[in-house]
Amino acid sequence: MTLTIAKRELASLFFSPIAYVVLGAFAIGSSTFFLQSFEPGRPASMRSTFDAVVWLLVFLAPAISMRLISEELRSGTFERLMTSPVNDAQVVLGKWLGALVFFCVLLSPLAVHAFVLERVGSPELGPILTGLLGLVLVGALYLAIGVFASAWSQNQIIAFLLTVFIIAVPTFAAYYVAGERMPDPAVRRLVEYISVNQQYADFAKGLIDIRNFVYFLSGTALFLFLATTLVASRRWR
Repeated sequence: MTLTIAKRELASLFFSPIAYVVLGAFAIGSSTFFLQSFEPGRPASMRSTFDAVVWLLVFLAPAISMRLISEELRSGTFERLMTSPVNDAQVVLGKWLGALVFFCVLLSPLAVHAFVLERVGSPELGPILTGLLGLVLVGALYLAIGVFASAWSQNQIIAFLLTVFIIAVPTFAAYYVAGERMPDPAVRRLVEYISVNQQYADFAKGLIDIRNFVYFLSGTALFLFLATTLVASRRWR
C-alpha cells in the first residue's frame, strides 16, 4: 500500500501547477549558480553550485511538500483515506516517498551541468557523486519536515511557512555563530551541528562521514514519526 500511495502522490504532483513552477525555478536557479562558477581558470568543480543549491532548497522543498496532507484535509478526502485499509505509517511514508521521487527528478538539471563540466574540463567524479547523494539526503529530511508541517494544518501556506521556519532557524543560527560570534564554544558547536548546511558541507567536498548519514537519516526518521503521530491523532478526532 505504501508504494500505491507513493505512485498516486507522484502522479498528482506532476498534475499540480506548483510542481512545474518549482521545477522551473530550480532549473533556472541551479543553472545560474553553475554559470557563475563556470569561468576560465577556475577548477572544474560543482562544489560552489551544490553549496548554493542547498540554500535554494530551503524554499523549494517546502513548496513540494506543503500539499501532501494539507490538500487531503482541505478537500475532505482525508477521512476517506483513513477508512481505507492502510495504516498511518503507510500514508505518511507513501506520501513522503512519492515526493522524494519527484525531488530526485527536480535534481536532474545538475546531472546536465555535470555532463557539461565533464565535456569541457576534467572534474573529479567523486565530489560530484557525493554532492548529489548529499542533496538527496537533504531533500529526504526537508520533505519529512514538510510532511509533518502538512499534517499540522490544512492550510498549505501555513504548512509551507512552518516548514521553512523549522529548516531555516538552525541554519541561519549556525550562519550567525560562524566566525566565533557566539562566545560559548559548546553552544556554537551545537548550533553548527544541527545546521543542514554544515552537515552537507562534507558531501560537497567529496567526503563521506558516517556522522553525516546518522544526522540526515535520524532527522528524517524523527519527522516522519512525528508526522505519523499527527495523522494518528487526526484519525480519532
